Amino acid sequence: MQGQDLPGVVASAALRSSGAVADVLTALDDGRLVRGYPMRGTVFLMDAADVVWATQLCAEPSLRAAANRRHQLGLDAQQIERAGGIAEEALDSGPMSRADLFAVWEAAGLAPAGGRGYHMLFTLIAATRLVYGPWNGADQDVALVRQWLPGAAGLAERFDGDRTAAVAEWLLRYLTSHGPATVRDFAWWTKLTLGEIRRALPLIVDRLETDGAAESSYWRPGLHDEVRAVGRTAAQPLLLPGFDEYVLGYADRLFAMADDHHRRLVPGNNGVFKRSVVIGGRVVGTWTRAGRPGRRTLEIDGFVPISEAARRRLEARYGEFPFAAD
Repeated sequence: MQGQDLPGVVASAALRSSGAVADVLTALDDGRLVRGYPMRGTVFLMDAADVVWATQLCAEPSLRAAANRRHQLGLDAQQIERAGGIAEEALDSGPMSRADLFAVWEAAGLAPAGGRGYHMLFTLIAATRLVYGPWNGADQDVALVRQWLPGAAGLAERFDGDRTAAVAEWLLRYLTSHGPATVRDFAWWTKLTLGEIRRALPLIVDRLETDGAAESSYWRPGLHDEVRAVGRTAAQPLLLPGFDEYVLGYADRLFAMADDHHRRLVPGNNGVFKRSVVIGGRVVGTWTRAGRPGRRTLEIDGFVPISEAARRRLEARYGEFPFAAD
């Protein structure tokens, strides 16, 4: 799940599992969940067992793009390699906060200000040398992949270097978790080429259901039966974090909202997503927390009229919401 808003993605993971923030934070501390930069130059929360091979599969375009911008920051490949060596030495004794790592680079003459520190850190994470690991109370510490995730397999180990098999596995994961979705959705999500994806699809298509349309959608077997079984529960009001995968996991978000509502969810189309109110599978408003810590209240900006009954349900959702911090 897209994870640049760390408290938000912790909440997204909790909402899809036990509902408890503590369980997600424990998974971070245990090295079962991590954040990395596997694709699109964007940080994602993911299963630690997949971070190395998935990043090796998908990150090369974002690494090339970053390298092409490096001169604007006054950096070169030699400095990046030096930053990596310094980081590996500093982190050999255990994870440390991003601020502390930046201080180590500063002391070594690799000034992290002006975006240089972020660029160096991104590059080393996307190259699968570093990873965002344990929770430190407010953020994730940075850790060495070889130390924090000693058993994480790369493409060579996991798929014997077979990219098509790796694309098929990643495609299957996406369609079973996001479906109904199309191969174009997956191409947008990963920035893998349609050619690679279409070569991989036959390897897993018999494990999915499809509508057989000209541009087919695919989903996990039994999904329609699951929806029928939960009935109207699926339409109950929800409060979702700002960068939740329900909104960000598809090339076209208008399946879940009207175009003018999308403009209100992402003002100025600037990439900053507000928290969404979802009723009946549709984004019908945004929500915020008002007031002081310990006495915060729910405030809703509805795109359409929201009934009092729905507002009461949303208040209940707010009372149960898995906030990672007050």
